[in-house]
Amino acid sequence: MFACGWGGNQFTPLLLMYRRLGGYSTLSVDAFLGAYVVGLVPGLLLAGPVSDRRGRRPVLVAGAVASAVASLVLCFGGQSAWPIYAGRLITGFAVGIAMSVGSSWVKELSSGTDGGLAARRAALCQTAGFGLGAGVAGVLAQWGPWPMVSPYAVHLLLTMAIPVLLLRVPETRPPLAHATGRPARRLLTALVDDLRVPAPARRRFRLVVLPMAPWVFGAAGLAYAVMPQLVGFRVGDWGLAYATGLTVLTLGAGAAVQPVARWLHGEMKTGEVKTGETKTGGTGTRTGRAPVAAMAVMLLGAALCAANAVLLSPWLAAVTAATLGAGYGLAVVSGLLEIQRMAGPDDLAGLTGVYYMLAYAGFLLPTVLAGLSSWLSYPLMLAAVAAAALVCLGLVVTGARVTEPAAPAR
Repeated sequence: MFACGWGGNQFTPLLLMYRRLGGYSTLSVDAFLGAYVVGLVPGLLLAGPVSDRRGRRPVLVAGAVASAVASLVLCFGGQSAWPIYAGRLITGFAVGIAMSVGSSWVKELSSGTDGGLAARRAALCQTAGFGLGAGVAGVLAQWGPWPMVSPYAVHLLLTMAIPVLLLRVPETRPPLAHATGRPARRLLTALVDDLRVPAPARRRFRLVVLPMAPWVFGAAGLAYAVMPQLVGFRVGDWGLAYATGLTVLTLGAGAAVQPVARWLHGEMKTGEVKTGETKTGGTGTRTGRAPVAAMAVMLLGAALCAANAVLLSPWLAAVTAATLGAGYGLAVVSGLLEIQRMAGPDDLAGLTGVYYMLAYAGFLLPTVLAGLSSWLSYPLMLAAVAAAALVCLGLVVTGARVTEPAAPAR
């Protein structure tokens, strides 16, 4: 998860480099981010259900190999758009595998601990990879040799050892005995079943998880794809280093607040239900506090984005990035906790993939804004984004009030 996350986000601070050295337009470099999201979809939706039947290890090994191949393609494709699209597409596929299968594997390897710790471990793995990948790539591109090659070469060397290391990790989902030889239709039906939200949890999924999930990476896209491009002219030749700093600041804030998300979700022993909290399946939970807190911070960050689209201050952009990073950290952990309570052991990876697909849909936001910028100004568009965050906050508050967390899956 760390290595694939590194590969997934090492490209983000390089957007300014591709504009300046490669001559690509703002719309083109934001479209490179969009290709990444397109690649994520099959990785997120198919890898989890397949690993439920074939085992976690072989699928995650395939993800690590794909991540290395993506960096190899990007090493040699900087001067042409199509290799970049291909590399980003493969990168997205690898990250999708790592997020859906890796999160489930981490939870299963964390048996005996509470669900909050397992979700935080998974989120921390990916966040650390996202942050360090962006940081190292940005430093190499700003001050290192061969700026369009060296960031990817480092990731390629890092990833080469991962498949060997994975062979030492205990398998938690042995291949099903009846998996071989299954007709294609029955296998497809089984995969679709793994992607369905269990009936008792569907209302909470629609009202709490669905309005919050796209903001996970929507916030990240605003913080380190939109803000650097808006204020980059204010920092001159330090634009690449500045964009790298915003990326690391966003993800650092996200990692720092993840224990808060676990505390807000906090589980108590049977009978220890405090005022204003509910008891479900023998476990009390602070119903909806973490999603509500996440969306409240997202709203603040979106409002700061809209304000800075007018002020164009590099310092306010840094404050905005830290705020959106905090919202990201709260949202990614609370969303995983919600999903892990909804899913059973046979569909955990599938539902985790669905959650991450919804979360990564938010990463298309910079591309949408760039596409609309010919007709609408960024202050107006970001004000509309803030209004959308307010609506989603209202939905989450209402959903948390009228639904209860799903009983822990057995």
